[in-house]
Amino acid sequence: MEDESGNEGDGYTMSDSPLARWRIEFSKSFQSHLDKSAPHLVRRWLVTLIAAVIYIYRVYYAYGFFVVSYGLATYILNLLIGFLSPKVDPELEALDHASASSETSKDSDEFKPFVRRLPEFKFWYAATKAFVVAFVMTFFSFLDVPVFWPILLCYWLFLYFLTMKRQIVHMIKYRYVPFDFGKKRYGGNDKPSSSNSPQGDENTAQT
Repeated sequence: MEDESGNEGDGYTMSDSPLARWRIEFSKSFQSHLDKSAPHLVRRWLVTLIAAVIYIYRVYYAYGFFVVSYGLATYILNLLIGFLSPKVDPELEALDHASASSETSKDSDEFKPFVRRLPEFKFWYAATKAFVVAFVMTFFSFLDVPVFWPILLCYWLFLYFLTMKRQIVHMIKYRYVPFDFGKKRYGGNDKPSSSNSPQGDENTAQT
């Protein structure tokens, strides 16, 4: 569709500044590279591992920014819980089944794939971006708040075990497994779909 300035589908008009055009082109290129990386699971997480190692080395070398590290670890834990949790709360699903008709209850035993609250691709993207942002934050001295780091470490470990215990109890209670290792796959298309990509999710894909 042609706009008022005569440009067709380029995302900007002649009145836009060079900086605005560069941002649009960069956003398109970045999104294209993200979409292409979706099927390469191992390579993507290898990049995240490298980013994590670089960040850990930076914190060890500077011997500081423990509050930033605590915030990063808590954020990663929150992402992990979303990755392990189902998209639909099983408790609400059980209430819906209880109030459903007998004909609908007969179909409740059909195979239902596990749908995550946070898809793997978005989990990877958010975790990688978190390591990069935290690494940049270590270059601002005012963020290096003096703190006794063993206390933060103990508190985070307590938070981790408490959160994971609650998640495991939830998994046992509602009998779901968030991993598909060894499960039978139905259908021939096992590649990540575009729904797992941050495209269209403005809150995830914005840089």
